[in-house]
This record gives sequence, structure tokens and C-alpha cells, in this order.
Amino acid sequence: MAPQISIARLREFGITPDRELGQNFLVDDNVLELIGGLLPLAATDVVLEVGPGLGVLTGWLAGRVRLVHAIEIDRRLEPALAETLAGVGNVRLRFADALDVDPRTLDPPPGVLCANLPYSVATPVVMECLPACERFCVMVQREIADRIAAQPSTKAYGIPSVLIQLACEVKLVRPISRNVFRPVPNVDSGLLRMRRTGPSVSDDITQLVKNAFAHRRKALPRSLEEAGGPAGVREAAREALEDIGLAPDARAETLSPDQFVQLARELERMA
Repeated sequence: MAPQISIARLREFGITPDRELGQNFLVDDNVLELIGGLLPLAATDVVLEVGPGLGVLTGWLAGRVRLVHAIEIDRRLEPALAETLAGVGNVRLRFADALDVDPRTLDPPPGVLCANLPYSVATPVVMECLPACERFCVMVQREIADRIAAQPSTKAYGIPSVLIQLACEVKLVRPISRNVFRPVPNVDSGLLRMRRTGPSVSDDITQLVKNAFAHRRKALPRSLEEAGGPAGVREAAREALEDIGLAPDARAETLSPDQFVQLARELERMA
């Protein structure tokens, strides 16, 4: 779909992109072929797409898989989507906030997340899909892509890096120019490919990671204490860090995802 056609369709349906919803519509078919090369799709696959927009990616996916669950928050897009997907029988379009929809409740459940994710909800949507999906190919704001794929001891490394990498193998494939979207956003995007390699992270480890990064400039034990950890957590964390071969005053950003799991187990053992 050429950019001018996309803009014309928006005008035709009286749609003004809503920046609060992070609406930047994909208009470059070349990106679709790039996704196809990264995410081999089978005719038996069930795919979840969040934020179908004008349906460019939706229709492309529908021609290659068994079923596409498309979740869109903006009801104004219904006429445009109906026109784009006319005659396409394997798309189930649902108008809802994706964060209110548990992917595991969809029937049949999706095994793949493929989407141009709205910037404002990209990270929570990926986290929400971890228990359900095995494969992921998502376009997100470049800053978010960098955070998800970041390695320890880097500025971008943080909570999303740890929690997502504990469940998935993550690869930042390439940057995506802002010019493939309309309206053109103020930032570039990144294309992420992910593959589930383990179960989603437990609530206990999730909370530990969040508390550890709550005061990322401070030593991890102190951050756990100041984030409201139980009495004695600072001393316990110092001892636990030493037990797994790390400095007792290590910062959260220096621990690998696997070391957070080791730390959680050691703290549980000491409790």
C-alpha cells in the first residue's frame, strides 16, 4: 500500500491518527516481506496481531496462516478494516484494549505474535503474550527494542531485558525507518524476533527484578531494602550475592537474567 493511498484512506473514512494511542500505520509492503523471511509461517499457525490499523499486515498474514486474531482498540477503524479484509474469512477482529485480553483465552489460542505494536503498550503486550506464544516478530520503538535486547552492564539493560530474556531468545534484527509509517513518527523503530525457550517468569522473580532495579544507581541489596523488601533483606541479599560468586554490593544492571534466578533461589533458601 503506497503512502498516498494510506493517507487517502484515512481521509476517506474521516480518521485522524490518535497520537495518544500510538497510531502510526504501516504503509510499506517491503517490510511485510522482511517479516516473512524472519518468521516462517505455516498454514496451521494461529497468529495474534495487536493494533491492525488499516489491515495491511493483517491481510498479508491471513493469506499465509490458519487464523489471525486481530485486536484493535480504535472503533473508528472498523469501516476501513472491513473494506481491507472484505472476503477474508480467517480473521477474527475484536475491538478491545489488548491489555484487557488474555491471549490464552482466545479460541484457538495463538502461538505467534506478529504486530506493529503501538509504542505506548509495546512492552506490556509482549509480557502479556509470553505465556501463550512461542514465536514473536514485532516492530516497536527503537528505544524499546534496545531495552528488550539489551545485555548486562549497558544503559538500556533493565526490567524488560531480564524478564523477557528469561523466557525468550531475543534478537534485534534491524532498525526500521520511521518513513515506512504514516503519519511519520518522531523516532525510528526496531524489528525484534523472539523465540520462547522457557516458561514465563514467576511472580516472585518478577518482583525481585522490579525491586532490584527500583534504585538502579544503588547497590542491589540497598535497592531491595528501599523498595519495601522484608526485614533483613539487605543483609540477606549481600550474603546471597556472595554465595553465587558476585560482589555483595553489585548493582542490578550487572546481573545476567540467569543470575537473577540464582539470586532468587538463594534468597528463598535463606528465608
